[in-house]
Amino acid sequence: MRLVVLMNDTEGVPSCVAAHGLSVYVEAGKRRILVDTGCDARTWDNAKALGVNPEEVDTVVLSHGHYDHTGGVMSFAGKNPRAEIILHRRATLGYYNLRDGERYIGIDPRIPSLPQVSFLNGDGLTELSVGADDGASLYVFGGAAGQRLWPEGNRVLKRKTDEGFVQDTFDHEVYAVVTENGRNVLISGCAHCGMINILDRYRELFGGLPDAVVSGFHLMMPGAYTPEQEAMIRETAEILKSMPIRYFTGHCTSLPAYEIMKPILGDRLTYFGSGEEIVIE
Repeated sequence: MRLVVLMNDTEGVPSCVAAHGLSVYVEAGKRRILVDTGCDARTWDNAKALGVNPEEVDTVVLSHGHYDHTGGVMSFAGKNPRAEIILHRRATLGYYNLRDGERYIGIDPRIPSLPQVSFLNGDGLTELSVGADDGASLYVFGGAAGQRLWPEGNRVLKRKTDEGFVQDTFDHEVYAVVTENGRNVLISGCAHCGMINILDRYRELFGGLPDAVVSGFHLMMPGAYTPEQEAMIRETAEILKSMPIRYFTGHCTSLPAYEIMKPILGDRLTYFGSGEEIVIE
C-alpha cells in the first residue's frame, strides 16, 4: 500500500507547497483514494509534481467539515466529476473558530450540491466498493464518542445554531480504513475526537487494532504548552505506545507536540511533510 501526502502544513519534498491543511492519496490494489483535499487547489499542483493524477481517483473521503480538509473539493470536482465524494451529512453544518473573533471554518456551501457527493447519515461501519476484485477494501466509520484525553484545542471550535454557538462535539468526523494484503491502515484528518477514542471505536467495530495510523493528532496550541498540556501529550503518547501500531503524523499535531511524543514512541512515530510518501508492506 502506497500513501502520498499531497498537502501538509510543513515542507517535505522541495517541489511541493506546504499550507495549513491535509490531503492523503492512497494506492491499494486497484483503488485510488483521497482522504481530504487540503485547503485549496494547490493540492493538485503538488499532485502533478508528484506524478499523482487526480483524474484516476475513484473515491474521496472527507474526514470532517473544515475548510483546511475540504477546500480543494471544488477544484478536484472540475478535474474529476466521476469520483464519489463521501462526507457525513453533519459536516455541512456551520462550524466556526472563536479564538480570535468569529471565523467561519466550514465547508464551501457549493459542495453538498455536487452530483458526485454521497452522505453518511449514521456512525456505523460502511464498506465502500467500486467493483469486484479491486484488490483492496475501503471502510468508513464515525461515532468516536469517548472523552479520554479529548484535545484541548477543540474548546474554541463551535457550531452555529439558531440559538447561538454550541461546542462542536465532532459528531461529523469520520475515519477511513484501507485494507490490502492483510494490512489495515486507519486514516484520520485531525483526530478531533482524540486518537485514543478513535482507536477504541476502531477496536469496537473491527475487533482488533490497525497496523498503522496516518493522522493529525490535533495537539497544536497558539502559544507555548502549559505543564498540564505537556503532561496530557505525554500521557497520550504512553497510551499509544501500549498498542502495536505504527503512527505517521503531521498537520495539526504540530512539531512541538511531535518532539514531546517522539522520545516515548521512538521509531514507531514518523512525522510527514508535504509531498512525502508512506509505504505499508
